Amino acid sequence: MVQTQLGLKQNWKQFTLLVIVNAFVGGMVGLERSILPQIAEVEFNIAAKTAILSFIIVFGFVKALSNYFAGALANRIGRKNLLIIGWIFAIPVPFILMYANNWNWIIFANVLLGINQGLAWSSTVVMKIDLVGEKQRGFAMGLNEFAGYLAVAAVAFLTGYIASEYGVRPYPFILGIGLMILGLLSSIFLIKDTRNFVAAETKENTTPVLKNVFLDTTLRNRNLSAVTQAGLVNNLNDGMSWGLFPLLLASKNFNIEQIGIIVAVYPAVWGFGQLFTGKMADLYNKKNLLFIGMLLQAIVLFLFPWASSMLHYTLLSAFLGWGTAMVYPTFLATVADQTHPVDRAKSVGVFRLWRDMGYAIGAILTGIIADQFSVLTAILFVAILTSISAFIILIRMDLKPPKLNKQRI
Repeated sequence: MVQTQLGLKQNWKQFTLLVIVNAFVGGMVGLERSILPQIAEVEFNIAAKTAILSFIIVFGFVKALSNYFAGALANRIGRKNLLIIGWIFAIPVPFILMYANNWNWIIFANVLLGINQGLAWSSTVVMKIDLVGEKQRGFAMGLNEFAGYLAVAAVAFLTGYIASEYGVRPYPFILGIGLMILGLLSSIFLIKDTRNFVAAETKENTTPVLKNVFLDTTLRNRNLSAVTQAGLVNNLNDGMSWGLFPLLLASKNFNIEQIGIIVAVYPAVWGFGQLFTGKMADLYNKKNLLFIGMLLQAIVLFLFPWASSMLHYTLLSAFLGWGTAMVYPTFLATVADQTHPVDRAKSVGVFRLWRDMGYAIGAILTGIIADQFSVLTAILFVAILTSISAFIILIRMDLKPPKLNKQRI
């Protein structure tokens, strides 16, 4: 008989497997984090920042759309099937990154990577929410994002180190072959679908069903829409840091190994921090955590023009990671709290659609600003947007129990 008792303790084996699989998912993004902008400049002679950031623009748009379809299809074809399909799209990625002789092939690899991330990461998020029930969602999301972003950091550091020792291609991307194989096989043979847990929770849940999941998550529901805009801005500044931080550091004469360390600190603190901030989201007011986390990110970005040493940049990366850690599991826990189980997968998909659209919007905006003015001007522009987002949370969010929370604009 299939186990349908909700809770982390009751489902720890399957939950642990999902955490491990999500680490493999995160590692696939880490492959590009340190060295792809340098590959664009050195191997393909691309100078314009907008052109260099094109791989992030494509990745962001494709991942965002994949998130939406993952949410829309999760109840129809099953979470596990979406996870497996996501890994199938990842199969060619490391090979293309290793041997591409044209920048268009790199762009195509990021189309596939965006689909992989959208389907696979969304599936693991929703499956963990299904398993743990209401009381431990923040902690569950903290563990999920911890695994994913710690893997991003670890692989970003390793690829930077390997590139410094053996060159930027092909050796750093061999890691991706192992991650892809482990992720695909684990998803096929070890992961179980969780739709029966949704049915079990639906019997007891009193949260009202949303009239229109897309519109309510995007605009009409005060809490869901405030979280959605903050998610977009958070990933906007993450997309900027992904594409421009390595170029900024290279312009300051840091070598590729130093860049790998600084760039890895941000997702490492982001990842480790969520072990604590996820649990905080279960214990403390989510609105306050979101406001403080977004404001901290803005303050850190405002300080970047005054950084000059490796210590300065490392500390700023660490504080940026902590600010992101405060908001990331809290985003997902808030969306889960504010939605009925039958709406949850689709609402998470809509939230992640807009959140990951931030990658593309951030890369486009900051690429144009960096080309027209400077990299530091682009960073300061994003700092202003992030501070505005923090105050939207402060003004708009109204975290009452879901059954008392009226739909208002």
